[in-house]
Amino acid sequence: MTKLLFVVGSLHKNGFNHQLADEAKALIGDRAEVEFLNYADVPFFDQDVEFPNPPAAVNTARKAVVEADGVWIFSPEYNYSYPGVLKNLLDWLSRPLEPFPAESASVLAGKKVAISSVAGQSAGAGTRAKLNEVLGFNKADVLPVDEQAGFALAPEAWGTGELGLSDEDKARLAAEADAFLKFVAA
Repeated sequence: MTKLLFVVGSLHKNGFNHQLADEAKALIGDRAEVEFLNYADVPFFDQDVEFPNPPAAVNTARKAVVEADGVWIFSPEYNYSYPGVLKNLLDWLSRPLEPFPAESASVLAGKKVAISSVAGQSAGAGTRAKLNEVLGFNKADVLPVDEQAGFALAPEAWGTGELGLSDEDKARLAAEADAFLKFVAA
């Protein structure tokens, strides 16, 4: 069965992007096995502890990426970019697995990746653009931009803490889920 790894770009337990990931998981149903990456224990990137034995939390995250057929990132937007905690994870994942040669592959190289975001009125355009850039630089195989979905929060969501996707939003998320499953299978 296809294995998907969901990475939520914020550690907020019931954040909007976690709710979006839960919606995506429900839409995928039994078409794939979905696992959420818990990376709260990944330390700040530090070359002094990178080799020869990276921190256990880094090895756990890398192993989860390697074992997944595809990675779907759901990221909030901080200052029209991605959150620092997500950038830190991507920095660790982007590093070569061996110290030399520096050109050795990272776990992101060739990995099938989808990107979604729920944010304010930008619908996560900033975070999605920057994630496409950094993932492309790291040679990930990213779902085409026109198949990625961004969602603008309804104003009342900020007060209720509830995502509340419209039927149109659910249809766009379902379309991205379908596209990503096909992309991973190709």
